Amino acid sequence: MSALDAARAAFLHACRLDVETIKPGNVSVASAGHSMTSAQFIASAGTAAAGLFTPHARVGARILDAVRRTFDAVGCNTNLGIVLLAAPLCAALERFDADASPDASRWRAATERVLADLDIDDARLAYRAIALANPGGLGDAPEQPVHAPPTVTLRAAMSLAADRDSIARQYENGFADIFGAGLDAAGAVSPASGHRAMLEAFLTFLCGFPDSHIVRKQGIAMAQSVTRDACVHRARWRAAGCPLASPELDAWDAELKARGINPGTSADLAVATLFVALVSTSTRA
Repeated sequence: MSALDAARAAFLHACRLDVETIKPGNVSVASAGHSMTSAQFIASAGTAAAGLFTPHARVGARILDAVRRTFDAVGCNTNLGIVLLAAPLCAALERFDADASPDASRWRAATERVLADLDIDDARLAYRAIALANPGGLGDAPEQPVHAPPTVTLRAAMSLAADRDSIARQYENGFADIFGAGLDAAGAVSPASGHRAMLEAFLTFLCGFPDSHIVRKQGIAMAQSVTRDACVHRARWRAAGCPLASPELDAWDAELKARGINPGTSADLAVATLFVALVSTSTRA
């Protein structure tokens, strides 16, 4: 299996872990929510991967192709955040020899070079993808709104939103949160326990800063409240030994869904983190 084929398998694995792991407020195999099911997320991952791993494609083209394929498969936005994060990471992988997977440090450096090369065409294609996905509140900015032709590169456009959107911030800071706090969190538990690593990464992001999706949907005060609760729940979960089954987290999951609260951005960041962690782990093996 080539390094790129292994990376594609790692991406699909990360997406499966996303729904196999009960992450409070998110859709899982154990608990549907927000008018979506885990089957839609699994189908989305398989179809999006075809666009994300298109050989030699620009980042914007990967994003648009993956989002189009997702809508053809499930008819709704299940993975825009994941796609936006994965596209530069996938493009960066092509900067290495076909049979050589990068370690995290080299991958981060290659991703920074990909981000530096983004142009207005990347922005134009990404804007089309965001408009198609139509996520509530995303792209409704006073500068460079997605329903108008962009006049700056994709990285510059993302930088304009970096202070209010955690995914956009990765384009500005070179995926520092993914390669930093995210990988540290995933590595804090056994590499063999992907579900624990997924939950640890998710809770770390949710504790670290207000979830952008909640901010857009319910406002900053609600997002900050969820962040405070996440810190309490994470401390209790860790004190209990990071169990895979946690009645307390299950109850919080049900509460968040009953209130229509979805920490979707934290989940997207966690998926990208596990994608990187899985590839990097295979490199060290």
